[in-house]
Amino acid sequence: MDHYKVLGLSKYATKEEIKEAFRRLAMECHPDKHSQSPTTVKEHATRKFKQVSEAYEVLCDDRKRADYNFRMSSSSSSSNYSYRGGYSRGGYGYHHDYRDYRTTKAGGSSSNFEGLAYKLESAVRFLTTRAFLLNVAFVGTLCGGFVVLNMGRDALWKRHNSGKSFEEVMESIEKAKTQSR
Repeated sequence: MDHYKVLGLSKYATKEEIKEAFRRLAMECHPDKHSQSPTTVKEHATRKFKQVSEAYEVLCDDRKRADYNFRMSSSSSSSNYSYRGGYSRGGYGYHHDYRDYRTTKAGGSSSNFEGLAYKLESAVRFLTTRAFLLNVAFVGTLCGGFVVLNMGRDALWKRHNSGKSFEEVMESIEKAKTQSR
């Protein structure tokens, strides 16, 4: 269930907009208002009232809202092409909508916790993009190749110069140069 959809709001709704939508919908579908209605209408109103109450409870609490937004955006990122909460994913990465970040930076209604959760969510999204993961794999392969080459060089050195260190070999070369002069 999408709490924003239940209240008829966007992800960027302010607390005042959430409260106003809740009050309006709670008045429309409150079970006491439908006490004289047929059973099906009464059950539908009760179900709708519970959904509206749950949505309000989650979206008015900053921590619950940030967690809900993170979970909803994480669940939508599993599909190849989706748009939810300012992110669209296609081919090679995410295209980001900075509206929420701007309202947080400009002193909007978002709390510091929401701003932090938003930044964390953005970092996680960036770290899980296909392009970033391919770059990490490429760098890992290069580093692994350097380690293997270094180990091979050391193995060859030990094979051809048993018992001598590099410094000892360099000293013997210097001695040979001075003796030949």
